[in-house]
This record gives sequence, C-alpha cells and structure tokens, in this order.
Amino acid sequence: MTIYTLEQFYRLRDAEEYFEFFGLPYDPKIVSVNRLHILRKFSTLMEEVEAQTTGESETLAGLRNALSEAYSTFLTSSSVDEKLFKVFQQKPNNVVMASDITVE
Repeated sequence: MTIYTLEQFYRLRDAEEYFEFFGLPYDPKIVSVNRLHILRKFSTLMEEVEAQTTGESETLAGLRNALSEAYSTFLTSSSVDEKLFKVFQQKPNNVVMASDITVE
C-alpha cells in the first residue's frame, strides 16, 4: 500500500491526477464536461477540510471525501444548477427577469 503525503497532493494539477491520487473511480466523460465545476466545488470543500482538520492523515481523508462529494454533485446536478462561479451569481443590469414582473 502506497502512503501519500500532503506535499505530494499539493503538487497535483489536473482533475484526473486528483482522482488517481486518491484512488477514486471516475467517468472521464463526466470529468471532461464538468472539469472546472468539479474542481471549483472541490476547492470550496477543500478550504473547509483544511480549516477543520489537524493531522496529515485526517486532512488527506477529508480531501478524498471532498473530491468524491464534488464529483458526485455533478452526477445528479448540472453546472447551471450549482452556480459555483461568480458569473452565474450576478444578475445582469440590462435584463428584466420574468419573475421580477408583477401585475398591479
């Protein structure tokens, strides 16, 4: 059994490297379509894990779970549903949403 370290983890760059590092199964098609969204969700979850864990093995286990959760999110949801990026959260200034129109 290979023992990995946080130092090795922090050198990873590609989504596939993260999955291989943690030995998590993944569908390359899902990752290809949702790569940035999975990594963004993972990044958010990663911050929580790093703030709540102390030991290296505990942190690595938390990061593994965070990656699994981020990936699982996009098995049942879409990037538009998740609205992870700022562009999805900002309301355009020059657009009136139908939901904003009321009848008096």
